[in-house]
Amino acid sequence: MKKYFQIFFFVIFAASVAAAEKRPNFIVIMVDDMGYAGVSCFGNPYFKTPEIDRLAAEGMKFTDFHSSGTVCSPTRAGLLTGLYQQRTGIEAVIHPHSDHPEHRKGLQPEETTFAEVLKEEGYHTGMVGKWHQGYPHNSNLYHPQNHGFDEFYGYHSGNIDFVSHVGDHNKHDWWHGTEEVEEEGYATDLINQYADKFVRNNGKSEKPFCLYIAHLAIHNPIQVRGDPVRRTEEGWNRWNWREHSEEERIEKLKGMTLPIDEGLGMLRKTLNELGIAENTFILFFSDNGGTSEGPSSSPKFRGLKSSVYEGGHRVPAIACWPGKIKAGTVSDQTAISIDVMPTLLSIARVDTTLLKQDGVDLSPVLFEQKELPPRHLFWASLANSGSRSEAMRDGPWKLIVKHPGAKRGGFENEKVELYNLSTDPGESVDLSKEQSERSKTMLRRLKSWYQKVAADATIQPTN
Repeated sequence: MKKYFQIFFFVIFAASVAAAEKRPNFIVIMVDDMGYAGVSCFGNPYFKTPEIDRLAAEGMKFTDFHSSGTVCSPTRAGLLTGLYQQRTGIEAVIHPHSDHPEHRKGLQPEETTFAEVLKEEGYHTGMVGKWHQGYPHNSNLYHPQNHGFDEFYGYHSGNIDFVSHVGDHNKHDWWHGTEEVEEEGYATDLINQYADKFVRNNGKSEKPFCLYIAHLAIHNPIQVRGDPVRRTEEGWNRWNWREHSEEERIEKLKGMTLPIDEGLGMLRKTLNELGIAENTFILFFSDNGGTSEGPSSSPKFRGLKSSVYEGGHRVPAIACWPGKIKAGTVSDQTAISIDVMPTLLSIARVDTTLLKQDGVDLSPVLFEQKELPPRHLFWASLANSGSRSEAMRDGPWKLIVKHPGAKRGGFENEKVELYNLSTDPGESVDLSKEQSERSKTMLRRLKSWYQKVAADATIQPTN
């Protein structure tokens, strides 16, 4: 009998230890084209986003968080791999037009994503929403389920009509896994629905889960619930923001933003119902800065989407994990979206010794409010037109490099600007001449960085 009780208590003890050591669930939410002031807790003066604000109140706001790219595809490649996207060969938008030099590119099989690593570690992985890492008509290898995701509900192109689900390549683009399906519904509502379904189906499993939600909103087409179809396979009747007042633009922005907020509220309710809120880490941010179509950018920052000025890549970011991240904290530590993968893997207690990463683990900031060691950050933007621009961050110093009149994809006609963000966050006073030695040193480092990542770049198909 004594031996029986010893075994019984050992089993109970082992089970309690296992429960205590259960790896957390992850929900990574990335919205599209939302500028720094897109939500009210980051200064939106037009309307409130109560659920996102609540996430910030219960977690940590990052006031100096950046996307690694200034447009869609590059940031997503960097997020998924934890590498500067230049290493993956995706440094521009994967273009919808078949004759564009970026059209046939995509995330190649040799890249390692956070979904692949977590899946190997026993996580059930899912993705809902925008992929934009290669068109499946160019290669079946570009499907998300070939990059570590057990489940996928969403689309492959850069954007789809919120109603007809026709993509920017003028073809229908809505998928369940590798099967293209016809499904009615406003795109944001469908994304919310499948995200909530994934959590409900996996929240009580023995396996932890990782869910990546990539919203279509607030990217064009500019459509709110009840709006007509704007894009069909025959053409696109674009909502031209220049023909509408600021009040009308704000109403459209509100109508596209609040369903995202509602979706976060749905997830919060489900996590609480399942009793797993305190074992779930949530991260919310945008893939790049705002656009002229929707006034989500902050007047504090210069530039918009596709720009290497702050307005092109400084984005709202919130992390929340009840009981682990101190509620109501604000961090001014400089962070970037390529930090997400190393942070997730660290929290999941994954040995990453042999895994190449450019980002860093943000856990000391999240859980102990510590400062990160000094580091340099880099941006290199290749526009659809073929024009290039670069930037480098060294503490408060920001170097901007442009190439006016250079040939397509070229680096000629180098023009340098230098700003001190601690005194000039709006990048209005160019100090490159007064700080000429600093400018030269930063330029050398920027060029050296680009040469290294370009030399490492994965080979991509060309047209």
